[in-house]
Amino acid sequence: MQSGPHRTATPATLITLAGATLLASLGISIATIALPTLALSFPSTLAELQWVILAYLLSMTVTIVSAGRFGDLYGHRRVLLAGMAVFALASALCAASPNLGLLIAARALQGVGGAIITALPMSIARDVVREDRMGAAMGLLAAMSAVGTALGPSLGGIVMASLGWQAAFGLLGLGGAAILLLALRALPASLPPMPRPQMDWAGAMLLSLTLGLYALAATGAGLAAPWNGAVLLVPAAVALFAFIRVQQRSPHPLVPLALLRDRAIGVGLGMNVLLGTVMMSTLVVGPFFLSFALGLDGTLTGLVMAVGPATAALAGAPAGRIVDRLGTGRGLLLGLAETIVGFLLLAFLPRWTGMAGYVGALIVLTPGFQLFLAANNAAVMVAAPAAQRGVLSGLLGLSRNLGLLTGASLMATIFTALVGTGQIAQAAPASIGTAFTASFLISAGLVALAMALALLGRRRVAVAS
Repeated sequence: MQSGPHRTATPATLITLAGATLLASLGISIATIALPTLALSFPSTLAELQWVILAYLLSMTVTIVSAGRFGDLYGHRRVLLAGMAVFALASALCAASPNLGLLIAARALQGVGGAIITALPMSIARDVVREDRMGAAMGLLAAMSAVGTALGPSLGGIVMASLGWQAAFGLLGLGGAAILLLALRALPASLPPMPRPQMDWAGAMLLSLTLGLYALAATGAGLAAPWNGAVLLVPAAVALFAFIRVQQRSPHPLVPLALLRDRAIGVGLGMNVLLGTVMMSTLVVGPFFLSFALGLDGTLTGLVMAVGPATAALAGAPAGRIVDRLGTGRGLLLGLAETIVGFLLLAFLPRWTGMAGYVGALIVLTPGFQLFLAANNAAVMVAAPAAQRGVLSGLLGLSRNLGLLTGASLMATIFTALVGTGQIAQAAPASIGTAFTASFLISAGLVALAMALALLGRRRVAVAS
């Protein structure tokens, strides 16, 4: 596919891309609600059951950049169709799994499909959407990701209550098949393939090894005392060094390092990691404060936590339109500024006004993050060379995943250290409240760092021009 001044995405095309993004997000969130039911069907430890979620996340993380690169080499449409087929087939295998081991293996395969349908919608949108409408397209995709996060637990719970856990994965399979059929009709045909370089298999394997080790280090998955996730950081660093050397010497690198030296791209990916890290704090710190400092029961805590994804789903499309109106630069700075204000409100309002303050702060914070996502993704994709849009869309997805993985470990560690005890349930409410405030002040500071990077990048580009 090729972008041009007169190419405009049809509604069916946008629905297809949005549906693919929604399914990839549902693949994560719908499985979380299945764990208690799976514990009854497959008596196992919690650590073993968690691999139903981790297998998907790890598989998606280690393959997402390669998925985008395959799109560049073999056609974005063709590879997206293959990804939808893999996702649908793997979902059916999940539903038919007779034991936990096969279910985890099927979830890993499903994660490969999830990586493809996460990475390629952005690159296809860049091919078919006019540049002055890129903000709206990126906002729509971000909104669909948020919808999947918000919808998964409730939709999965409803389906499993009457039909069992298999129905939740069967639903994903049916959704994948439906989007595949729509994609066959709605996505424009790829241009005839041009002479293309070979796939950098050595780079792909080294990057997968690096990301897999880092993801395991961040989650500590399957590692028991005296071992812990931190021991994997050293081999992850060694693998990263080897990957960089291979990329420097390869005639057709998986990730051209020159791309990362482009300020719009390099700064955009760095900000994506930072924002993903701090946004995870709302998920790992918030429930402890709501439960142990405010004394909310599980139902109320869940309802309050759902405000964030619900607001994100509503704010995504309007955020994209704001970016198209203001431009990516001003939209990005506005989104970062609102995110900082949101974190500052979250640090103090809940301690003063309780649950109402928490909800109000989320309603301010979340649209700022969605505005940042729409502007940053649009800026990076507009700057992407045509032959490398797939790999860059994969890098955008990867940078956000790395931020979320880092935030899940880092923000939990910071919060625990600030509370002063690993036994959060025994900590005094005042200690939890103080740690909560400090955690979100740190989050606001990291977003301020991202804003400084954005301003510095803009200033250097202006000087260079």
